[in-house]
Amino acid sequence: MQAKIIYTELTAEHFDQVIALGNQVHGEGYLTPQNIADWTAYGISNNINSGFVALSKDNSSENLVGFRITFAAKHWQINQWCSPNLWQVQKDKCCYFKCNTVDENYRGLGVGKKLLQLSINAAQKQGSRAGVSHLWKQSPNNSAVAYFTRCGGELVKSHPDKWNEDSKQGYNCILCGHDCHCEAAEMIIYF
Repeated sequence: MQAKIIYTELTAEHFDQVIALGNQVHGEGYLTPQNIADWTAYGISNNINSGFVALSKDNSSENLVGFRITFAAKHWQINQWCSPNLWQVQKDKCCYFKCNTVDENYRGLGVGKKLLQLSINAAQKQGSRAGVSHLWKQSPNNSAVAYFTRCGGELVKSHPDKWNEDSKQGYNCILCGHDCHCEAAEMIIYF
C-alpha cells in the first residue's frame, strides 16, 4: 500500500523529526531544540497556529516528510535583511515564512505548496495580508525561488551573505560550511 500524506499543525511532538529533517536538508545547526520551540511559538497568534507538518502514513508507521514554519505578524523582528519600504502592505500585517522543508523523496508531489497554503490560510485568520520570506538562491537549480514564484511570490530584493553570521555561530551550511556566502531572495506573497 502506498503511504498517504496527512497535514497537521506543528507541535512539540514533531520537534525531533523536524530538527532531523531540517538539519539534513539545510545543514547541521540550522535547527536546535531551543530555536524550534521559539519558532513554533512565534507562529501562534489568537490561538491560531501557522506552522504545519506533512506526515507520510501507512499501516505501520507515520514519518515526518515536510514542515512549514511561519511567524505570525508582529511576532518577528524586521532586520537589515528586510525591505519593508518596498512591500505594498503594512509591516504589522505581514507574516514571515521562516522555513519550508520537504524530504527529497517527496519533492515534486505538491507537499511544499500544500504546507504553504495551510500557513497562508492560518496567517489570514491571524490578520496578515502578506508574507515575506528569504529564499535560498543556491538551492539545487534555484528550486526554492522557483517554487515560491509559482506560488505567487514576487522578488523584493536580493541579499548576498544573508546566512554568514549564522554560519559563524554554529550553522554549518551544506555548501559553504561555517563561512556561508549564500544569497537570499527576499520575496513576498500578497493574499
